[in-house]
Amino acid sequence: QVQLIESGGGLVQAGGSLRLSCAASGGTFNRYAVGWFRQAPGKERALVAAISWSGGITHYADSVKARFTISRDNAKNTVFLQMNSLEPEDTAVYYCAAAAGLLQRLFARQEVDYWGQGTQVTVSS
Repeated sequence: QVQLIESGGGLVQAGGSLRLSCAASGGTFNRYAVGWFRQAPGKERALVAAISWSGGITHYADSVKARFTISRDNAKNTVFLQMNSLEPEDTAVYYCAAAAGLLQRLFARQEVDYWGQGTQVTVSS
């Protein structure tokens, strides 16, 4: 059983930056691809960024490419999401998610093995 705990959310002005962290415990973290999803009120939860178990492969939604960077430190069982040039449209609850094996499993929410509790990101205009 893997537990995921997100931190780093908050309130920021448009154009600002935040760094989210996802700390994992209870499992062999480096066997899991990890993704960040977000869900705004009235919208579906959607994948924003994902990283393979080794960190060698990353994937980004078109809406965040060139602004967000996902990375991981397997020695510290932590995945990060650096968010720059934030826009009001980025306001959402951000969830960390883990899937054993291939990164592609994260493309379908039903394939996610573990979810974090979420952290709120609010971008003011």
